[in-house]
Amino acid sequence: MTPPPHFDDEPAGLVAKEAAGDNAAALSVSEISAALKRVVEDRFGFVRVRGEISGFKRAASGHVYLALKDENARLDAVMWRGTAGRLNFQAEDGLEVIATGKLTTYPGRSNYQLVIERMEVAGEGALLALLARNKARFEAEGLFAPERKRALPFLPRVIGVVTSPTGAVIRDILHRLADRFPSRVLVWPVLVQGQGAADQVAAAVRGFSALAPGGAVPRPDLVIVARGGGSIEDLWAFNEEAVVRAVAECTIPVISAVGHETDTTLCDFAADRRAPTPTAAAEMAVPVRADLVGQLAELALRQRRAVVRPLQLGRERLAARADRLPTPDALLAAKAQQLDDVSERFRRALTDRTALARGDLQRVAARLSLPLVKARLGSARGQLDGLVRLFVSLDPGKVLARGYVRVSNAAGRTLTSRTLAAKEAALTLHFHDGELAVASGGGPARPAPRPKPPAPQDDGPQGKLL
Repeated sequence: MTPPPHFDDEPAGLVAKEAAGDNAAALSVSEISAALKRVVEDRFGFVRVRGEISGFKRAASGHVYLALKDENARLDAVMWRGTAGRLNFQAEDGLEVIATGKLTTYPGRSNYQLVIERMEVAGEGALLALLARNKARFEAEGLFAPERKRALPFLPRVIGVVTSPTGAVIRDILHRLADRFPSRVLVWPVLVQGQGAADQVAAAVRGFSALAPGGAVPRPDLVIVARGGGSIEDLWAFNEEAVVRAVAECTIPVISAVGHETDTTLCDFAADRRAPTPTAAAEMAVPVRADLVGQLAELALRQRRAVVRPLQLGRERLAARADRLPTPDALLAAKAQQLDDVSERFRRALTDRTALARGDLQRVAARLSLPLVKARLGSARGQLDGLVRLFVSLDPGKVLARGYVRVSNAAGRTLTSRTLAAKEAALTLHFHDGELAVASGGGPARPAPRPKPPAPQDDGPQGKLL
């Protein structure tokens, strides 16, 4: 529309009036907004816009609101819930993307916005930048910390596998497990690429972790998350936050076997062990049964040897010591020789003793000859007669008979001097025909008791010699 002639020259009135020939009828706000909407949507019904995400926000309704910006401008955008659910990556601020959709206006705020129908990361470089940012963020949270890693079970009874049920990966895993150590395998089928893959993988890992021991479905002792090789876009589901957190929080040890040996995903860092290939994951999961059987046989053999070896060593040591022991003849030889020596000495001693005894006997027999005995008896009789005569001569009674007196005290002790007699109160005078008790001063005294003769002594059956 063009303004009428002299429109700018006419002063504004108090009340709006229609001028003659005026073809610019007054439009309502809704009418002009609708007209603008039609113009914008007709002109920009399909556009592709490259920019950096800013102000990303997911509403409770599921719709996503964001802005795309570059160094000079900013474009508001909206993504409806259905489209947001089909995203193959986790959108976040700072990520450079290419959004496809149409421009439209929003009359409620008198602005225009891009309705996004498809959004992709703007090239592999931007995807790698997003991967680096996410890795740094998860590392800062400690999801990749080495101390969180758990040891794999030596011989898992049940193995859970999260992978596509139709790909070559599951066949390779089952084949390798059957070759090494046949085990029970539970497969949780999931998408491993494309829309919804990350959510399914995360749900499968959490589902295995939530199984109760002893339930209808056996709880795995080990979980393998596996996928074949591919580009970074093909493997992107295993870089998603949902998968990383599910693997890190799993209560069962997890092996990540995503891609080939050169492929690396964030799931590998969160798992307890990374396998370069799915086949290698199966080799990590179980040992070789034949090797175990061989090891058991070797251990059994070593056990038997350990039991028998002490017996063998004992026999060898006993034999060695027995060899060093002398023979019974050698043990008895010295004693036998000593016995022979003693026997010979005893024989000689008996012979010598007998000879000596015989000599003594002969000498004694020589002395016991009748003349000699008579001579000895005569000599002994002469000696005895001399002793008898001496006894008779020394008998005090004989002396008393010649007029002598023996003086004794009350105890019967003989007093040989006047000094001793003067000390006694009473004295006893012994005559040959009796005793007389007198006082020490010469006066009469009571007779002293006559001492009792000593009791006769028993000289045995031989009697007295004299």
